[in-house]
Amino acid sequence: MSKSQGLKALSALFKPTAFPAKTTTTTRAHGPSSPSPETHFIPLIHASKTLSQLHQIHAQIILHDLFTSSRVVTQLISSSCLLKSLDYALSVFRRFDLPNLFVFNALIRGLAENSRFEGSVSHFVLMLRLSVRPDRLTLPFVLKSVAGLADVELGRCLHGGVVKLGLELDSFVRVSLVDMYVKIGELGFGLQLFDESPERNKADSILLWNVLINGCCKVGDLSKAAALFAAMPQRNAGSWNSLINGFIWKGDLNRARELFVQIPEKNVVSWTTMINGFSQNGDHEKALSMFWRMLEEGVRPNDLTVVSALLACTKIGALQAGERIHNYLSSNGFQFNRGIGTALVDMYAKCGDIKSASRVFVQTKGKDLLTWSVMIWGWAIHGCFDQALQYFEKMKSAGIKPDEVIFLAILTACSHSGNVDQGLSFFESMRLEYSIEPTMKHYAIIVDLLGRAGRLDEALSFIQSIPTNPDFVIWGALFCACRAHKNIEMAEFTAQQLLQLEPKHPGSYVFLSNVYATVGRWEDVERVRILMKTRGVEKDPGWSYIEVEGQVHSFVAGDHAHERADEVSLKLEEITASAKQEGYMPETAWVLHNIEEEEKEDALGSHSEKLALAFGLISTAPGSTIRIVKNLRVCGDCHSMMKYTSKLSRREIILRDIKRFHHFKDGTCSCGDYW
Repeated sequence: MSKSQGLKALSALFKPTAFPAKTTTTTRAHGPSSPSPETHFIPLIHASKTLSQLHQIHAQIILHDLFTSSRVVTQLISSSCLLKSLDYALSVFRRFDLPNLFVFNALIRGLAENSRFEGSVSHFVLMLRLSVRPDRLTLPFVLKSVAGLADVELGRCLHGGVVKLGLELDSFVRVSLVDMYVKIGELGFGLQLFDESPERNKADSILLWNVLINGCCKVGDLSKAAALFAAMPQRNAGSWNSLINGFIWKGDLNRARELFVQIPEKNVVSWTTMINGFSQNGDHEKALSMFWRMLEEGVRPNDLTVVSALLACTKIGALQAGERIHNYLSSNGFQFNRGIGTALVDMYAKCGDIKSASRVFVQTKGKDLLTWSVMIWGWAIHGCFDQALQYFEKMKSAGIKPDEVIFLAILTACSHSGNVDQGLSFFESMRLEYSIEPTMKHYAIIVDLLGRAGRLDEALSFIQSIPTNPDFVIWGALFCACRAHKNIEMAEFTAQQLLQLEPKHPGSYVFLSNVYATVGRWEDVERVRILMKTRGVEKDPGWSYIEVEGQVHSFVAGDHAHERADEVSLKLEEITASAKQEGYMPETAWVLHNIEEEEKEDALGSHSEKLALAFGLISTAPGSTIRIVKNLRVCGDCHSMMKYTSKLSRREIILRDIKRFHHFKDGTCSCGDYW
C-alpha cells in the first residue's frame, strides 16, 4: 500500500459514523459438562516452540473442524508472529472467513512488533473497510507502525481517527499518540498533547512522562527534559534512565553519573546505560569498572550489558578483562547466542587472540551475517589470508549471502597478504556476481592493495576511474603507498588533493612532512609545519594501551607521567642497547625534525608503543605474551625494535595498530614487513 493510498483510505474510512461492533466469537455447541475442544488446543498452541510444532497443531485443528473458531485462529496468528513466521500468520488470516476484532488485533500487533509496519497499517485499513470497529488495543500498534514509517501526514490523519473513535483520552492510546509524535519528529505536537491531557492521565501514567523526557533528550533539549523530570508526581527506573541517557548523548558524563548515584533502586537497564555511555564516550576503563561494580552488587547483566562490556574490552585490547567476562558467562548459565557470541568473537579477535575467537565462533548458536563478518575480519586483520578465504567459502556454503562488509573484510585480507590479483578478482565478483555497488571504502582498499604492491601508477589510474569524486581516505591510501615507495612527485600531487578536501585534517600535513623527511628535504618539512601552525592544525598524539594483571595502562609519546616512568626508561635503554648489539639501527628517518642523529634516536625512544613494551617487560612474567594496542600506524623503527626484542626476550609480542595486527616472534613479524 502506497502512502497516498493509506492517506485516502484512512481519510475516507474515518467518518463520524457509528461502527458496527463485529466482535462475535464463533464457537461450537457442547454439553454442559463436556469441555470445549478449543480449551484443549489453545494451550497446545501456546506451548509450541517451533513452527513445525505449530504446523502439526494447525493440521489437527483442521481435522477437528475447529478452524471456524476465532479464538483458535487468534492464537494461531499470535503464536506464528511470536515465532517470526509472519507469512504463515498472514496465510492463516487469509483462510479465515470471519475475521473479527480479536483476529485483526492479533495480526496488526504481530506485524507491528516484527517491524512489518506497512502490513500493519494496510490491515488496519482493511479492518475499517470490513466495518470492524478498532478498540484501545488496536490503535497503539497502528500508531507504532506509523511511527516506524516516520509518516507525519499519516500520523496526523490517524490522530483525527482516534478522536472520532472517542479514544483520545484512553491512557494507553494517549501514550501511544505522544510516542508517535516524538518518533516522527513532531515533539511540539507531543508536548501539546501532554499539556492538554487531563490531570488524572498525567498522575496515573509515568510512561506518558517518560516518553516525553526521552523525546526531549533525543532532540537535545535537556533543560525541558530535566524540567519534566522535576515535575513528575512519581518516577520509576525508566524515568531516571531516560534522563541519564540524555546527558550521556550530550557527552555530560559527570551529570549522568550524579543522577545515577541518586537512583533509589537501580535496575539492570540503569547499569547498562552507564556502562554503554562510558564506552560510547571513549572512557572504556570506567565502563569496565562500572561493570565489575554491578556484578559486586549482585545485579545480573542482560545481553546488552555484556555486549557493552565486551565492546569496552575490544576498544582498549583488555584481553584479561574479556576472558574474565567470558568465564562469568560460562559459570552463570548464559547462552552463546548470536549477540553475545559475536561480541566475544570480536573481542578475542581484536584483543589479539584469534585462536580463541575461532573457538567461540564454532560454539556460537544461530550464526548470522554479522557473526561471519566479525570472524572473517578477525582473520583479515591478523594477516591470515587462507583462513579468511576458507571462512568466506564456508559462509557461502551455509547459505549466507555476502554483503558489502564481508567483501571489505576479504579485500582487506588480500591487501594485507599482497594477493593483488585475487583482490581485484573479488572486487569484480562483488559487482558482477552479487550486484553490490562499491562504496568509498571498497575503492580505498583497492588503492591500498595496489599501492602496497608498488603499483602506484595503476592505483592512480584506478582512482581516476572511480565514478564519484574520491574522498580523503582514498587519496590517503595512495599517499601512504607513495611514502612507503618514496615516490615524492606523486606524494606531492596526492597531498594537494588531500589538503583541498580537508585543509584542517592533520594527516595530510603529517604525511607530507614524513615524505620530505624521508629524503632529507628539511626546508620543505619546516614549510609544512609552519603551514600547520598558521592554519591551527594539530597532530593527533600517539598513545598505546597495555593490560597487566587486569589493569589497563596507557602511554602517550614522550610520556613521563606513569608511576614507574623511571623503570620504564631504564628498561628501554637496556633493550635498545641489546638490540643494537644484534644489529638494530634506529631508523631516524621516522623523526620529522632536522636535528642531530643522536637527538633523533632519543625522539624515537619516546614513541608510546616502545614505552608500553618496556613496561610490559618489567611487569609480566618471563616468557609471557605482551599485547599492545596503538591508535596510529606503527612506525618502521618501532616495528624493527619489536622484532629484535621478541628475539632477545624470547617472547611473543602482539601489537595492534590502526591497520592490522603484528605478531612478533623470534625476530620476525607475521606481516612479513608488508604493512
